[in-house]
Amino acid sequence: MVCREFTDPPRLDVVEEPHPVPGPGEVLVEVDAAGVSFVDGLIAAGRYQVRPPLPFAPGSAVAGRVAAVGDGVTAPAPGVRVAGLLTGFGGFTSHVVLPAASAVEIPAGVDPDAAATALENYGTLVFAVTHRVTIARGEWVVVLGAGGGIGLAAVDVARSLGARVLAVASSEGKRAAARAAGAEATLGYDGLKDRIREVTGGGADVVLDPVGGPTAEAALRALGTGGRFCVVGFTSGEIPRLPANIVLLRNRTVVGVDWGDWARADSAAAVALAGDVLGRIGRGELHPPAPHGLPLGEAGEALRMLAAREVTGKLVLHP
Repeated sequence: MVCREFTDPPRLDVVEEPHPVPGPGEVLVEVDAAGVSFVDGLIAAGRYQVRPPLPFAPGSAVAGRVAAVGDGVTAPAPGVRVAGLLTGFGGFTSHVVLPAASAVEIPAGVDPDAAATALENYGTLVFAVTHRVTIARGEWVVVLGAGGGIGLAAVDVARSLGARVLAVASSEGKRAAARAAGAEATLGYDGLKDRIREVTGGGADVVLDPVGGPTAEAALRALGTGGRFCVVGFTSGEIPRLPANIVLLRNRTVVGVDWGDWARADSAAAVALAGDVLGRIGRGELHPPAPHGLPLGEAGEALRMLAAREVTGKLVLHP
């Protein structure tokens, strides 16, 4: 699926090309599933900080089987199931070349749809709770945008740590999905500050916010003493201006969670974390919901649906 110009909403064309050939240290992956993310749409629309040269294929997370290996590659071998992240684009395709060192073997019992859609979202949240913020058993964790892919991952990861999760989402369908993922309580966005304080008995311990916009300040004000506010993203399209005096009061902390920057700076650590995420899924410690599948040719529609916030959970493309 090729993007020939930056448009909003993105327009993608189906093209037929010869399969790529892996070079030294690379593997060719026959793609079974390509994850679709909100960021993929921003890149294709030209509204992201990374603007790849045109034309290009969007998509940054894939899962499939090794079809061929380049010189010097001893593992993974042909036929092995692997998942991998690309450097921002190239995944909406039937075959893709990856560095062998970045191909993560998919454990038994983990299907390719789950592997392709979990790498980014769960990778971001596992990075957050292992490198940026500490969540203790029994603490109240508020997840904004809890019906989206990264929101549901946040609910699941916080639940796995023994936290009490309060999920905030815009519709009853999304709130039901959050409860199924392990949220103890759910809310809509009306009267958010007071309702968070009421549910948590005085104030939340942690807020995980992938949404931004005007709800961010309300959630910040709902933090209790020593509360931590994690800036994960801005799917609302609006970057909030958080008042410093509210951060100062009650010794609150605002923490940035930029998994992508960390992964680019230390690719080996990022691959190890991806393997840890898939291993936790395989062991039943994490439970990503089954994504909704679409044919590869509907990639443009998938990006439109995500931008319009019509999706609960994740989307995956099948070549």
